[in-house]
Parts: sequence; structure tokens; C-alpha cells
Amino acid sequence: MGREMAQLPHIDGPEAFAKAFLVSRETLGKLRIYADLLGQWGRVQDLVAPSTLDDIWHRHFADSAQLLPLAPADAITWTDLGTGPGFPGLVLAILAADRPGFRMQLIESSNRKCSFLREVARRTGAPVDILCMRIENLTTHHTVAPVEIVTARALAPLVKLLGLAQPLLAHTTVALFLKGREASREIEDARAQWQFQAQTTPSRTDPDGRIVDIRHLTNLGRG
Repeated sequence: MGREMAQLPHIDGPEAFAKAFLVSRETLGKLRIYADLLGQWGRVQDLVAPSTLDDIWHRHFADSAQLLPLAPADAITWTDLGTGPGFPGLVLAILAADRPGFRMQLIESSNRKCSFLREVARRTGAPVDILCMRIENLTTHHTVAPVEIVTARALAPLVKLLGLAQPLLAHTTVALFLKGREASREIEDARAQWQFQAQTTPSRTDPDGRIVDIRHLTNLGRG
């Protein structure tokens, strides 16, 4: 079962992004700062694939932003797993910054990437908590309280990703994972170890991509 959303035209810059996602001038200004910093740091620090640096607004910003309307509109507590240089979590935090009480936890183990995240957060005022730690560590499990929404992009196959996410989930948590063309196969593989409800939505930025919505996750105790 899946939801259909219209494919986006290629988002080639801030104006196209603003038109596609109806963001305010203030929010767009913060995303411009983010894009500029990513261009500066990314060419030196290898934060993202070099081939995507000239396509930040589509490959990274629009790809991340498409998750926001898939979450309940009143959800204000979020965690992004393995956020890297901020995708999708930091983009979503900037877009949702006007929601009263909104807070995004960004979990990332790389000190280099955490330094970048802190600089973007400082410059944009994004409502984020940056946790420079490994997802699977017990310290992380004790630090991160269950939230309403958990996100991740290109982090791990779904069966492993569910194992990473499960200690951080409440029964009512919605997980939104950006996946590739093998999403349906990953869902079936994961059912050998996990019980859950799954829904897929075609990516609006990648014809082969899928967004996997996972709810009511339970470990079957196998494998």
C-alpha cells in the first residue's frame, strides 16, 4: 500500500525550492546560509558526494523536505539517525522552526560532521540538539527519549535500520526512511525479524526512490 505524490520538477536553486515547498523568505534565507556553508565545507571536508555539490537544492534539500508533509502536522519531537551533514534532519528542523515547541535531535558519530552541524545551527538558529554519538551505544539509548517521528536517509538496509531505531521508539512513533529502488524487498526481508505496519510513497525527487513509513514496530526475537 502506498501514497501517491506528484513528482517535483528539478529544483535548481532557492527560488524553485520556495515555489515547490511554499517557504517564507526568512526560512529560505536560512537554507541559503546552509547551502553556502555546505558548499564551503563540503569541498574541503568531503561531507557529501562531490558530484552532488552543484545540485544541493534538489539532491539534498528537496529530498529531505518531502518528508515533512508525510508526518502528522502536530508532531514536534523528532530524531534523525545518522544525520551526516544534516539530511534530512537539519533541513526539516529549519522548515519546521516556527512550530511551537519543535525540536529535532540529530544523531551523528562523526566529530567532523558534528562540527559542521553546529556551525549551521548557530548561523540559522535551527531548533536542534546535536548528539555526537553512535546510534547503537547504550549511552545513546539512555540519552534519547522516545519521540514522535524518527527519520533516516541512506543509513542501512531496513532490517538493520529497524534494529538501530527500535530502542529509541515508542509504540506510537512514526519512522520515515528515505530508501532506494529496493525498498519493497527490504520490507519483506525485515519481516523475518520484525512485525510492523509499512506504507511506501514514491520519492518526489528520485523516480527510483521510496519513502518507507514504519509504525508499531515489534521485534519477533528471530535472528
